[in-house]
Amino acid sequence: MDHGSAEAFSLPADGLAGLAAPDVQRLAARMAQDAFTRIFRLTLEGDEVALNAAVTEIERLSRNWAQAAADDDSRALRRALLVSGIDQWGLAWCQAFGLAAIPGISALLGAMRNGLDAAADARFQQQFAAIEKAEGDAIDFKMELRRNIHMALWHAMIACEDSGEAQAILATLGGMLVALVGRMPTLGWRLAADALANIQLRCLSDAAASTELARETNAALFTALRQNLPREISEPMFVHANQAVIAWQQSRRTMH
Repeated sequence: MDHGSAEAFSLPADGLAGLAAPDVQRLAARMAQDAFTRIFRLTLEGDEVALNAAVTEIERLSRNWAQAAADDDSRALRRALLVSGIDQWGLAWCQAFGLAAIPGISALLGAMRNGLDAAADARFQQQFAAIEKAEGDAIDFKMELRRNIHMALWHAMIACEDSGEAQAILATLGGMLVALVGRMPTLGWRLAADALANIQLRCLSDAAASTELARETNAALFTALRQNLPREISEPMFVHANQAVIAWQQSRRTMH
């Protein structure tokens, strides 16, 4: 489901859009994903020299991108978006795969705050808190980030050949979506609906979730959301997801 489909909703005003425009927010989410993916891959490979070099390079690129903003608050927000995004990827992966920590990610997050003077660190902390203060603030960042985390976990889940591993990721992803709805009463269910629509589209367009285990865990995810969310939330959530899928199918038929 592309970002445009969210525009049908009257989203609350983004109080941070003046410091980071929607395209900047989405870029921050993608940069955070790229940074996490690279560091995690190098961590798995166990190449400490390459890992340390990557931490140094990503920190430098992140610092340069933040410094390119127009003023101190905008620079602080860019840095806060990157740190928040990388941290959320790390937390999701630790939960899903039973990891105590990902040392390379901890090193990167530390490096991204090292070197800030007292005033810059205070601004960073203020903007970091501002991201979560109001659910409509930095909404484009949140939508892009959560969509990519949810879909990455889902792809990992349906790729599992071991039932126990698949169940662990299922529990993490389901819990994450339920928590999101609780933490963001106005917009959370819409972000969850976005994930459900994307999952259904992947199944239709790519024939994903084609193994028996994948089909079972996929069905279990949808069932768990119906069981763990109040009906007044789950019903419109599933309706919205289904409407996005129907719209996609209709557009495909039009094209053919």
